[in-house]
Order: sequence, then structure tokens, then C-alpha cells
Amino acid sequence: HLLLSLTEDQDALAVLKACRVDIDRLRSDLLEFANSELSGLISARLVDPKPTAGFQRVIQRAAIHVQSSGREEVTGANVLVALFSERESHAVYYLQLQDMTRLDAVNYISHGIAKASELNERRIPRGADEEPVAGMSTEGEESGPAEGEALKAYCVNLNVKAQSGKIDPLIGRQSEIDRTIQVLCRRTKNNPLYVGDPGVGKTAIAEGLARRINDGDVPEVLENATIFALDMGALLAGTRYRGDFEERLKAVVKELEEYEGAVLFIDEIHTVIGAGATSGGAMDASNLLKPALASGSLRCIGSTTYKEFRG
Repeated sequence: HLLLSLTEDQDALAVLKACRVDIDRLRSDLLEFANSELSGLISARLVDPKPTAGFQRVIQRAAIHVQSSGREEVTGANVLVALFSERESHAVYYLQLQDMTRLDAVNYISHGIAKASELNERRIPRGADEEPVAGMSTEGEESGPAEGEALKAYCVNLNVKAQSGKIDPLIGRQSEIDRTIQVLCRRTKNNPLYVGDPGVGKTAIAEGLARRINDGDVPEVLENATIFALDMGALLAGTRYRGDFEERLKAVVKELEEYEGAVLFIDEIHTVIGAGATSGGAMDASNLLKPALASGSLRCIGSTTYKEFRG
């Protein structure tokens, strides 16, 4: 009954359409289920309906989320996202029949990213914060990254920057670059770390390496290498729901593992410890990266300061 009512709510309806849900089919499925399975609830006399425990949990989750986000109004979009927590419900079953997931709804509410690019929303739906976040388009701007393009959304391709002339030549760091190349060419333990005081040019070494790769001045093993700089700010921006950060970082790692010759550069790598972790939880960015780094399926370059390295 709750989902059926949400199909008539403006905000929830916008999310459903953006997730490619056939509204008529959904209503038909819900009505058919209600008429066949819930006919025993029909009473000849007038009674006050009592909300079920599941109904109360959904409303409570939506209210808690809105309150923790600093907003004052619970919208149909918030209730729709909270509905996915009731995994054993028929409402979620009918949504999943049409390939709609909770992540699809969150992507649209938080970033305006729909399953189909022509449905990308340029207006921030009610129930999302008013300020635009990374990856979301506003009026007069180009659309944000398409769904699944995690590298474009949360990383910067240093090879492309070097190719377009946005990286200056690196002078006086020949030994550091040579040592970096040597470590990257290893089969295992191929993750170099730059440690130095702020401002000495640690990031410039990674950019200089990207420039050398473009110029072909590297060993054959690194000829097809591409360096991606992780943008931790974009990765964390707009992560309102639990699991959003993990989904984004896992998508980045997966695409890096599938991208031949990809090398991940994390500036200020000490910031990944605790990044994205929820209160009381131990799962942060560093723990999400460990499996890929340990298996050797992902090469990573990090930079940090002496103070943070000792800490």
C-alpha cells in the first residue's frame, strides 16, 4: 500500500521514472497482489487501519535520515529509499523485478544521475541537499558522468593532463622517478610511497612520471601505463547513505583492475585511513584497497609527510 501511494507522489514518481520503472506495470502488479492476497483484510464495518511494523520501520528510517542530514521535511523520495531496507517485502520484490536497486535511487536523488542519460535531472530533487556536489550537473552545465564511469567521476587522468600540456617538465628528480619506475616494474611489492615535507614536490614526481610515459621514455613494461590520481573530495562528496562511499570506491577499484596498465596515485595517502568509515565501523578506504594491493592486481603510488608516516 505504501509503494502504491508513492507512485502518486511527485518526488517518488520522478525517482521511479529516472530508474526506468514502468509505472503502469508496477501499479498493476501491486493492485493484483492486494486484490488476491489481501482480500481477507476487507471489513464490512468502518475501522481505523493500523500501520504494520514494516511500515513503521520505513517511516522511521526515512525520518532519521532526514533529521541527521539537517533537513526538516521527509519527502516521498526519502521514503522510497528507506523502503529498500525491507528486503523481504513484496514492494521491494516488484521494484527488483524491473531492475531497480536502492543505489539507482540514491544516484538520482544525490547526483541527478538517471539510468538513461536523457532522463538525467538538472533540478535537485526535493529530499537532496540544495548545494550541488561533484558529478551532478546544474542548469547551463554539461551533464555529469554516466553511470559506471567511476574513473571519470572520481579520478584525474594524469596522462591526459600531460598530453594536453597541463603538466610542466620535471627538473631535478631523475633519481626519484627512476626508483619509482623500478618499483612499478616489479611483479609483487610494486607500490612506491613518497615521503617528504609539504611542498617539496611529491605530487610533481607522479605528474612527471605521467609525462615520461607519454613521451615513451619508460621501460617496455610501463609503455601502456596510465596514472589516475584519486580525488578523495569527489569520492566523499554527497555520501549521505551508509554504503555510498564503499560502492564508489569499489567501483573505482574494479575499473582500475580491468583497465590495462592502470596505476592509482593517492596524494596525502594517510587521509584514506578512516575515510568513509561510519561511527563504530572499521571499514574505511584503506581496508577496501588492501585486497587489490595485496593480490597485485592494482598498482598504487602514495605520498605522505614524515609526520603522518611516523604516526
